Amino acid sequence: MLCCNEALGRPVQTVATRFIAPLSRFSEAAVILVPAVRDDATIATLTPLLDGLLLTGSRSNVSPERYGGAPLPADQSSDPDRDAVALALAEAMIEAGKPVFGICRGLQEINVLFGGTLSSAACRGEHHRGSWDGCYKEMFGHCHDVELSAGGLLAESLGRRRMSVNSVHEQGIDRLGAGLQVEATADDGLIEAVRARPCGADVLGVQWHPEWDVEQSRESRAFFSLIGTSLRSAAAAR
Repeated sequence: MLCCNEALGRPVQTVATRFIAPLSRFSEAAVILVPAVRDDATIATLTPLLDGLLLTGSRSNVSPERYGGAPLPADQSSDPDRDAVALALAEAMIEAGKPVFGICRGLQEINVLFGGTLSSAACRGEHHRGSWDGCYKEMFGHCHDVELSAGGLLAESLGRRRMSVNSVHEQGIDRLGAGLQVEATADDGLIEAVRARPCGADVLGVQWHPEWDVEQSRESRAFFSLIGTSLRSAAAAR
């Protein structure tokens, strides 16, 4: 699981605790935190040791320089070191035939890695409410429906074509990355989940936050169960 850089008066590596427990409980995975510090030698060392990678959500957005986009609005932040480590490590894991999963920012990183682009305009102000400095319960309680693609991992695992998801993001997919397939779409047309299997292991990203309500939501638990299944399948194939 990849950390983020937080400016708390000095460089600090952070990851929200809520991402960790579902991986342990529902994916049956041992969680290792990977610092988002630029170091090519670290990527080469880590890749053989990890069975899979989860790119978590974050307050920051992928830097527009990574996909040739317009500058971020003044109220949105970036984390260039996370960009560098996330894209390099995800690429190395995929090439090694190991699963890569993404949540929120993680979905966006996967799209950029595959050559796609992002946009704030794509969300049209409809996919984020509240403030990171306000009430999290209210912010993560903002939900909408998505249509699951027929034959996709999510639709097959849930046995349905629609579900309600929370919506806590100010950017979204603009141009879909080459080789990615759409797993879910919001009613306004925004792509909400993607998948690929380029080197024999699953790549799956969702725009929502299944870790937030995993104790109450069968759909959220199914996402983490998919992670566990993919980890074991990829390990057995090696």
